[in-house]
Amino acid sequence: MKLRTIKLFVMLMVSVLVLASCSEADGTVEEFQNWKATNDSYFASKYAAVKDSIDKGDTSWKIIHTYAFAESVRNDVTDNILVKVLQEGTGSGCPMSTDSVLVDYRGYLLKSTSYTSPYDAELGYIFDQSWSGAYDKSTMRPSAFTVNGVIEGFSTALQYMHIGDRWKVYIPYNLGYGSTATDEIPAYSVLVFDITLDGYSRPGTALPVVYVKQNRLLNE
Repeated sequence: MKLRTIKLFVMLMVSVLVLASCSEADGTVEEFQNWKATNDSYFASKYAAVKDSIDKGDTSWKIIHTYAFAESVRNDVTDNILVKVLQEGTGSGCPMSTDSVLVDYRGYLLKSTSYTSPYDAELGYIFDQSWSGAYDKSTMRPSAFTVNGVIEGFSTALQYMHIGDRWKVYIPYNLGYGSTATDEIPAYSVLVFDITLDGYSRPGTALPVVYVKQNRLLNE
């Protein structure tokens, strides 16, 4: 009886080892391990670093409160987007929430287990973009959509941009897709966008370029 028990135990241990070996052999990895905690920590740290830079007089950084709520109503750290100004435009006005815009954009997730962006070492998977390859305005064709038809963080950025501005925008997940996952964006994802505003128009006025690219930024 004892011998049979020992044999069963040995067979069980062998099975466990075989399964573990198979798991390692097939290359299975948990791509977005501890994703909520990772994104929470990243945004809090980034916010603190940006605030410190601004306090020291660095004008290339901005902290912008969401347009959807007054600061007196809701003013947590994650009610803000963080902006790194990559290029300043020459326009004087800004789009309003009901305007249509022409935009070049590329959207990233944070770096994950196997994804590191070839364009930015701190970022990961590119989940959507209006151009491919290197940033080259001579070959890029902008997308068109309404300001209030995109996620809250993206819409907030657009309403502070001037034509010709190129911004790197960090959006906390509550101003993005929140706790809801999409086909390519896990729940609780901080989103980072490279955005250039090429033009905008008021309701009823035609955009300078007639080209609409349907993309996941649009709300349905």
